Amino acid sequence: MSFKDKVIYQIYPKSFYDSNNDGIGDLRGIIDKIPYIAKLNIDMIWFNPFFISPQYDNGYDIADYYKIDPRFGTMADFEELVAKLKEHKIGIMLDMVLNHTSTEHEWFKKALAGDKHYQDYYYIREPKPDGSLPTNWESKFGGNAWEPFGNTGKYYLHLYEKRQADLDWHNPEVRQELFKVINFWRDKGVNGFRFDVINVTGKDEKLVDAPAGTESKYLYTDTPIVQKYLQEMNRASFGKDSTSITVGEMSSTTIPNSIQYTLESNHELSMVFTFHHLKVDYDHGEKWSKVPFDFKALKQTLNEWQVGMDEGNGWNALFWNNHDQPRAINRFGDPVHYRNKSAEMLATTMHLLRGTPYIYQGEEIGMSDPDYQSMDDYVDIEALNAYKMLLEKGKSAEEAFEIIKSKARDNSRTPMQWDNSVNAGFSQHTPWLKPTNQDEVNVENELANGEIFDYYQKLISLRKGYPIISEGSYEPFLMDHPSVFGYLRRYNGQTLIVLNNFYGKSTTVAIPKELQQKAQILINNYPEDLVLSDNVELQPYQSVAFLL
Repeated sequence: MSFKDKVIYQIYPKSFYDSNNDGIGDLRGIIDKIPYIAKLNIDMIWFNPFFISPQYDNGYDIADYYKIDPRFGTMADFEELVAKLKEHKIGIMLDMVLNHTSTEHEWFKKALAGDKHYQDYYYIREPKPDGSLPTNWESKFGGNAWEPFGNTGKYYLHLYEKRQADLDWHNPEVRQELFKVINFWRDKGVNGFRFDVINVTGKDEKLVDAPAGTESKYLYTDTPIVQKYLQEMNRASFGKDSTSITVGEMSSTTIPNSIQYTLESNHELSMVFTFHHLKVDYDHGEKWSKVPFDFKALKQTLNEWQVGMDEGNGWNALFWNNHDQPRAINRFGDPVHYRNKSAEMLATTMHLLRGTPYIYQGEEIGMSDPDYQSMDDYVDIEALNAYKMLLEKGKSAEEAFEIIKSKARDNSRTPMQWDNSVNAGFSQHTPWLKPTNQDEVNVENELANGEIFDYYQKLISLRKGYPIISEGSYEPFLMDHPSVFGYLRRYNGQTLIVLNNFYGKSTTVAIPKELQQKAQILINNYPEDLVLSDNVELQPYQSVAFLL
């Protein structure tokens, strides 16, 4: 299938490159940097939303699905971007935010003005007889999930920010309107779509309270109707293209459901994003905490999803980084003492697994979290709310700041670092979010003197050249090792042994006799050759893959 040997690159347009020097990245900036992107040899770019938006949630609150926000450019810029990427055989994946619209969208504004037709596009409900909110549901951004619907005495549902009103997918007209959006962009040459929080579209028509002591998300996440919606969407839009690649962002999903979403015979999606492996540095499930990552839990989670999706013939999107996560090198590597080696180790771990790898901008040069010194440096609403919450819970200002510094989404949203100039070569204007460590970590320096970019190029070419990586099965290996995540891939009588040392100390791995064969080293982030014998010694953050 078309997506198994592909590698996808994620661009956060606001932070990639600013061509008009207003401090915000834009589409022309991306066009300017196509030669750099093409050098990496990726197949497709996923763009975070650049549609018209009031930007209360960084563009995930869309006010017009059909128009480019002027801060990012024009439709002519977009069409040029599509054409120029096509010259390099690079496809485009757009972010479709179809669970909710901005309250500034014309549908919501018409609903608010009293148009019954458009009121049926949203979840608008009366309060309970005692005057309390329609349900006890909580917003994912904190607080309750209901907001007054103008001065009508009714409320509208928002699972996310209060200015993101949830669409009622039970209404067939809503679905048709959303499928029209996808087809509009298909006609512009887009053949990839990432569907934001798509598995929360399956709410019931009659909304009820979550039982005491349980979370409301279980009432609306992964319900069976989501699959029917996806099948209908597939038939009506991207399913008409044999080359389309789709990924669903699946909030709090399960392996059985993810298999169903991605099973080829179900005609739903190509793959799913899941986040369980990125919660292993949460203290008892609490994101806003600062604890070392739990390596055992990380291994078990990655392994469980690999085994389960392989056995069920589902397909994973593989990633460490995105615009909603702090940089993985800070969480699971060592950007200070072993920046190159830990960046390469994390890349190897992910790229040689079964699934389609995603690279987030800057990851390929070893970008790390910014070294901010004050809450004034952060702009994300989630981080600002979390800081307040931590203070209310009794944390000192210093403790609260250290937690924000380790978990804020802004960590990955800092401008792409092109050179070592004051604004990292991103803009001649003060950027919307400031970079802090561009002196050492920048594209210019990496391409001239570094090794991480070259290493990513090699991983990408291996996936294209070796079916065992793109098509092979997955098997656990060394699950009890305290510092190594190992696994086997098998295909047509071949075996690939992948060993990844997650720590800054050397360690020894015992190799079973049946695997001690003469092997080809496909990739190794240290120069010294290794031989498969009783014991293989791995250096700090070493990754090596043997093909038998």
